Amino acid sequence: MSKRNSQAAKTAARERLRIEREREAKKAKVKRQLVVAGSIVGVLAIAGGIGYAVVQANKPGAWEAAADAKLVKPANSSGENGTTVVIGKADAKKTLELYEDPRCPICATFEQGVGKAIEKDVEDGKYKVQFIGASFLDRNLTGEGSKNALSALGAALNVSPEAFLAYKSALYSAEFHPEESQDKFKDDSYLIEVANSVEELKGNKEFQTAVEDGTYDKWALEMSAKFDDSDVQGTPTLKMDGEKLTGSDGQNAPMTVPEFTAALDKALKA
Repeated sequence: MSKRNSQAAKTAARERLRIEREREAKKAKVKRQLVVAGSIVGVLAIAGGIGYAVVQANKPGAWEAAADAKLVKPANSSGENGTTVVIGKADAKKTLELYEDPRCPICATFEQGVGKAIEKDVEDGKYKVQFIGASFLDRNLTGEGSKNALSALGAALNVSPEAFLAYKSALYSAEFHPEESQDKFKDDSYLIEVANSVEELKGNKEFQTAVEDGTYDKWALEMSAKFDDSDVQGTPTLKMDGEKLTGSDGQNAPMTVPEFTAALDKALKA
């Protein structure tokens, strides 16, 4: 090999090496840029995620929003905020006040034992019945089933007083009333399932929409406030002319028809 050829080969080799180094340098630069860009995107994503979480955490819940919503009063209600729910014949002289919390297991036992007797008395014009709903078990046990059931009862009352009574009976029935620790009434689908056992409410789209949209959520909160402002400490509680109706123990609500009838007859004669 001539000296010229040897020199040319070395020059070509150096040129190839230079080109290869430039190529590797460019690849490294691009890689660094991608890593930096990816890091920025990651930081932005984390920041965005934290921001979204903060916004979501600060958004009012459905019941907080309901407290500020416009009040919709059910048909067949009266009084301030529509929280006076009195059912019965106009010429009935006395009114039985009934305080209940939808999640209350003792209320369920009371309704299953005495509820039908009250419905018959009201139908016969023996007295009117006034319903005052509570939701303190939502606070004590945590949850929202009592409030949600009250809202659904408002939707039933809007259909008719008869639908209200029948739906209340169904909610407290052995078939549908959940254990105290279970918050099944928080689910609109379950409240609608219960309603489908009531003739006037079965497949009633207006009622179902009111339940799903929370039309009477604000009303349920107003009803709960009415209970909280009363002097009643627990449920079920029965009153007539301001006096409690009690069973044989002289303290708690009468839980059987004979005990209820005895307490009622006494109250009606007073």
